[in-house]
Amino acid sequence: MEPRLDLFASPTAGKALKRFANAAMALERSTLPKTLRELVQLRVGQINGCGLCVDAHSKEAAAAGETPVRINLVAVWRESTVFTEPERAALALAEEGTRLGDGRPGVAEQTWAAAREHYDDDQLGTLVCLIAMINAATRMNVMVHNPGSSYEPGTFAAVGGE
Repeated sequence: MEPRLDLFASPTAGKALKRFANAAMALERSTLPKTLRELVQLRVGQINGCGLCVDAHSKEAAAAGETPVRINLVAVWRESTVFTEPERAALALAEEGTRLGDGRPGVAEQTWAAAREHYDDDQLGTLVCLIAMINAATRMNVMVHNPGSSYEPGTFAAVGGE
C-alpha cells in the first residue's frame, strides 16, 4: 500500500502537523507511565484500523519496556489477566472515547468513575488529550493510507511527537 499523500509536504497540513507534534510533546512530560500511554495509543490504533499507529505504538511500548505478552493482549484486554485495574480503567476510557460515533452517549459514568479512582486531575487530563490526539492521528493516517511496518522506535520523538 502506498500513501495517497505526504501530509508533511503540504504547506498548510505540514504547519498544522508541527503544532500537533508540539502538543503531543507536552503529553510526554506527564506523570503517566510511557508504557501506559503507548498501550492506550495502541488500542486506539487497533480500533481505528491504523496500521502505522499499531506498528508505531507496539514498537514504542516494547522500547519502553513493555512485554510482548501485554502488547499482544491489548486487543483483548478485557479477556486477559495481565493488566492492572488502573490500566484497565485507562483502556476502557480509551475505547469509549474512541467509539463516540457508535451510537453511544459518550463515556459512561462508571468508566469515568473507574478512571477517576486511579488517576488525578492532571493524569486524567493527559488521558483525555492523549485519546483525542491519537484518534486524530489515526484518522489522518487511515485517510491517506499511511501503512504500518517500517516504523523505528524514537521516530516520533525525533520529529517532535506524533
